[in-house]
Amino acid sequence: MDQIRDAILADQLSDVGGLPVPESYRAVLVRKDEQDMFEGLATRDKDPRKSLHVEEVPTPELGPGEAIVAVMASSVNYNTVWTSIFEPVSTFGFLERYGRLSELTKRHDLPYHVVGSDLAGVVLRVGPGVNRWKAGDEVVAHCLSVELEDPAGHDDTMMDPEQRIWGFETNFGGLAELALVKSNQLMPKPAHLSWEEAASPGLVNSTAYRQLVSRNGANMKQGDTVLIWGASGGLGSYATQMALNGGAIPVCVVSNPEKAEIVRRMGAELIIDRSAEGYKFWKDENTQDPKEWQRLGKKIRELTGGEDVDIVFEHPGRETFGASVYVAKKGGTIVTCASTTGYMHSYDNRYLWMNLKKILSSHFANYKEAWEANRLIDKGLIHPTLSKVYPMEQVGQAALDVHRNAHQGKVGVLTLAPEEGLGVKDAEKRETHIDAINRFRNR
Repeated sequence: MDQIRDAILADQLSDVGGLPVPESYRAVLVRKDEQDMFEGLATRDKDPRKSLHVEEVPTPELGPGEAIVAVMASSVNYNTVWTSIFEPVSTFGFLERYGRLSELTKRHDLPYHVVGSDLAGVVLRVGPGVNRWKAGDEVVAHCLSVELEDPAGHDDTMMDPEQRIWGFETNFGGLAELALVKSNQLMPKPAHLSWEEAASPGLVNSTAYRQLVSRNGANMKQGDTVLIWGASGGLGSYATQMALNGGAIPVCVVSNPEKAEIVRRMGAELIIDRSAEGYKFWKDENTQDPKEWQRLGKKIRELTGGEDVDIVFEHPGRETFGASVYVAKKGGTIVTCASTTGYMHSYDNRYLWMNLKKILSSHFANYKEAWEANRLIDKGLIHPTLSKVYPMEQVGQAALDVHRNAHQGKVGVLTLAPEEGLGVKDAEKRETHIDAINRFRNR
């Protein structure tokens, strides 16, 4: 592995294909025999530092249409938290079902799960049938793993019945020194970004693009007013940028003054600080408070000059969903994914049905949407919102930051890269965007 890392750091990428593939590599994983370790604990008390391990694992067999990537950096998404706390279900069930699909997919059904749904790195080997990519290519990963044997997937790969999130519903993910991906997950690494910067947008940037911009999502247009929950976070920070770039008007909801300053630096002007407003959408575990929905709606109209929002970018789920349905304008859209505060949503249907509002579901992104989202990064129109970078040995703390919402933007993890700031190939382009890159780093 040292030879591979040294060749990449020396920019000798043409030599990478001639180097041997290591028989094993270090990876961040959870263990099947520990999947009940948090039983009986409240969600908040489940600690990823206890369940995420850095261990040496065998390199998987390379199959047709696949690539092995030497991973320089990765990042933590909320699905890594879910895997690490075995909620809402243990991901070993995903691996078991995938393993039953074919002889080749049996590789994924193991007593350990290598996690991670983002990477930036260099292609080390490609399998039979891979034509577009070759050893030495610098890449980032789109985290949709899809078989594409069913006609449903050929209009929108997210509709394929064998669609899975790589590193969450498959094994051999990106929080590792090597990763196994399908060739149709690969995209060019933006040359003006460092390894850790390039690794951070993938999943959340693509998710925000589909949810807000794509015709498969809210299909946002110029002039739309968009309420964005968690606007400084891993998902919301990209939605905020897309709203601003697309001529929409974001109303950014954040949880403290520091996060309000982050979205203000992005260019947002209409900001709601929940800590200052003190919203309590739930009176108790079972009862919501419509007066608090009304108070939120009033605050939005104060900021917008009397307008309700066209689109609600909804991802917290249970805690906010009733308020989201209420504050959307007549005929407006609530577009939802993730549900990080709980999956069982409840709302007053009168505000939906009598006002002709729409609830629209959105889940990750297809390859075309991810490619377009990555292109925005490459063009310098969207910037990584990376707040802190950890070495791989401290990935448990990185995941705890995300679990406890102690982060801002994305939390990166160095894998083969020995330090931050490496991997920039286009210094001139970086200099053009350096002010924005630094402004969005959220440090």
